Amino acid sequence: MFRRLAVLSFAVLLSACDTNRVNHDFDASRDFGAYRNWSWKEPGLQYRPDDPRIKSDLTEQRIRQAVSDQLDQRGLRQAKPGSKADVSVQTYLIVEDRQQLVSTNYGGGGWGGGPWSRGYWGGGGFNETRSYDYKVATLQIDLLDAKDGKLVWRGSTEQVMNTSQTDPGARDTAIRQTVAKVLEQYPPR
Repeated sequence: MFRRLAVLSFAVLLSACDTNRVNHDFDASRDFGAYRNWSWKEPGLQYRPDDPRIKSDLTEQRIRQAVSDQLDQRGLRQAKPGSKADVSVQTYLIVEDRQQLVSTNYGGGGWGGGPWSRGYWGGGGFNETRSYDYKVATLQIDLLDAKDGKLVWRGSTEQVMNTSQTDPGARDTAIRQTVAKVLEQYPPR
């Protein structure tokens, strides 16, 4: 029973982390209306760490397509091969190991007034602290001015990785939703 409570409290804690808080930053001195087209700054997707267990051509295809679709919806067109783009795009997929400590107090007394308690916290209970390891993935999208190479806009979000997600369609949907959420505030207003 108590073990289920501990697992449940950890699940609630992780679900709170899974809210996809999005961070944005941009150069306010730039005229974002002047940017009309874009191209990939290769490598278009960089992995951190550079781990073959994380790298996937399929993931890269999904991210590239989702970014392309979202930029198109925001009025930026992909530059034709060989032509100069206004903005260069580079993405990062960063995977980090994290750890959460969860403490649970099982039973115990309370402030007592009986002859044996002497006003101290009563005994009989115990604390248990468990460590839970999990992975957090951060997707970062950078837009750089193609003329000077300077970063003009950055958006990122992180979420707990769902290792049980094996359906390619679900992966595609998750990536599309994440990219849309990151680019939601582009262009800045």
